[in-house]
Amino acid sequence: MGPKLRVTAVFDPSTDGQAGAIEKEEGIREIVEAYNEQYHMHFDMSQYGSFKKDVAARLAHKGAYRGVEKTPEKELDLLIVVDQMLTGFDSKWLNALYLDKVLKYEQLIQAFSRTNRIFGQDKPFGIIRYYRKPHTMKKNVEDAFRLYSGNRPYGLFVDKLRVNLRRMNETAARIRDIFTQAGVPDFSSIPEDKTERGAFASEFRKYNEHLEAAKVQGFRWQEESYHFDAEDTEPEETITVELKEQDYLRLALRYKELFTGNEDERDTGVSEDVPYEIDPYLMEINTDRIDTAYMTSRFRKYLKALQNAEETDGVLAELHRSFASLSREEQRYAESFLNDIRDNTIHVSGDKTFRWYLAKYMERAQHDAIHQFAALIGVDEDRLRRLMDRHPDEKTINAYDDLTELKKGMDMTRAKNFLESVAGKPLSPFALKMQADKQLRSFILHGHCAVPNPAPAKAAETVEPYGKQ
Repeated sequence: MGPKLRVTAVFDPSTDGQAGAIEKEEGIREIVEAYNEQYHMHFDMSQYGSFKKDVAARLAHKGAYRGVEKTPEKELDLLIVVDQMLTGFDSKWLNALYLDKVLKYEQLIQAFSRTNRIFGQDKPFGIIRYYRKPHTMKKNVEDAFRLYSGNRPYGLFVDKLRVNLRRMNETAARIRDIFTQAGVPDFSSIPEDKTERGAFASEFRKYNEHLEAAKVQGFRWQEESYHFDAEDTEPEETITVELKEQDYLRLALRYKELFTGNEDERDTGVSEDVPYEIDPYLMEINTDRIDTAYMTSRFRKYLKALQNAEETDGVLAELHRSFASLSREEQRYAESFLNDIRDNTIHVSGDKTFRWYLAKYMERAQHDAIHQFAALIGVDEDRLRRLMDRHPDEKTINAYDDLTELKKGMDMTRAKNFLESVAGKPLSPFALKMQADKQLRSFILHGHCAVPNPAPAKAAETVEPYGKQ
C-alpha cells in the first residue's frame, strides 16, 4: 500500500471551442471541491484564479503558508499541471518534476528550471524524470542545453551514483591521510595542528556533499558494494565504499569538536576564533548511533582479566581503541573510571554497557564538581545546581536573573581567597567582580573553572551505585 499523498491539479480553465468542454469544466469543478474539502477552503469556479494562487503559495511555502512544513496536514505533496507554472513560479521546496509529454527548447528549459533551487542538505539538486519517448527527450535535453548554455553545460547535471561513490572514496582517503599523519589513524581525537584541522574541516564538508547526493540516488550504509554495468564511456565496475558508517560517525564527532573548543579553552572561558567555516547541518549529525557493543565487550573482557589476575595490557589496548567513539571529555572520564576500577576504588558487576557506567560515573563526578566549586567561590550550591539544570547558553544564562541573584548571595571572602589564588596576585574590588563573573559563566556553561578539574570522586559512596546495579 502506497503512501497517502495530498494531491491537487491546476489546468487552464478556459473551454471556449474545445471538444469535451462540459467534461473538462466538470472535472475542474471536482478538483476545486476536493481541494476545499482537503484543506477546509471555500473556492468556487468564479474564484479559480484565487484557487490557483492559493495552490502556488501552499506548494512554495510562501505568504500565508510560510512555515507550513511544521503542519504536514496542510502541505501539498503532488501537483498535476498541464502547461501551467512554467514561468513566475519559484520554490526551493519543489524537488521533483515528472514529465509525461515531449518538450523541447524553451519549454524544456522552463519546465526543468522549476526544480533548480537547491535547499541545503535536504535538496542537493532537483530530480527530473521523463517517461514519454525517453530517447527523443534525451536528444531534446542535449539540444536545449547546448543552445541555452553556449555548449558549456557545466553544473547543469549532477554526478551519477558511481561518480559520487568514487569521490566519497577519494575524499575519505585524504581524510585518513590527515589523521594518520597526525598520529591518530583511529580518528580518536582531532589533529593538534591547525592546518591539519582546517584540511579535515574542508574535506569532511566535501565528503558530505557527495554523501548526501549519493543517498538521494540510493546509497545506504548497510550496502557496502555497488555494481555498475558498462555505459557510454564508463566501464563495468564494482565500487566498495571505503569509509564505514561507524568511522563516519566518529569523524562527525571530531568535526563537532572543532567548534566546541578544547578543555583548556573551556577552563579559561576563552575560545579562539576558528579559522574555517562551520556547516550547521554537520553539527546536527546524530552521533549517538555509534555502536557501543564492541566497547562493552572489550570492557567485560578487561574486567574478567582483572578478576582472574591475567595480563590486561592487550585487552586494555583494544578497549582504548574503542574510545574513538567517545568525545574528548568522555575519553578523559573513561580513563579515570578505568584507573579507579584497577585501583579497586570502585566495583562494577559488568552487566550494564560501558556507556551506562561512564554516564553514571560522569554524573557523580559532575555532581561533586558543583559541590566543590560552590564551596570555593562562595555561592549557594542549590541555586547553582538549579541554574545548571536549565542547560543555559550565553544568551539565556541570566534569562530569569538567576545569575544576578547567584552573584548577589556570593560570599566575597571565599571568592576573594579562591580567585586571588587562581590569579596568583591580589585583585582590586572591580577585578574581583569581573573574575567572579567570568569563572561563574565558564563553570555554568561548560562545567569547568580555572582550577584543575577535580578528579571524579573516589569516596565510599561512589562504590555503592556501581556495586548495587
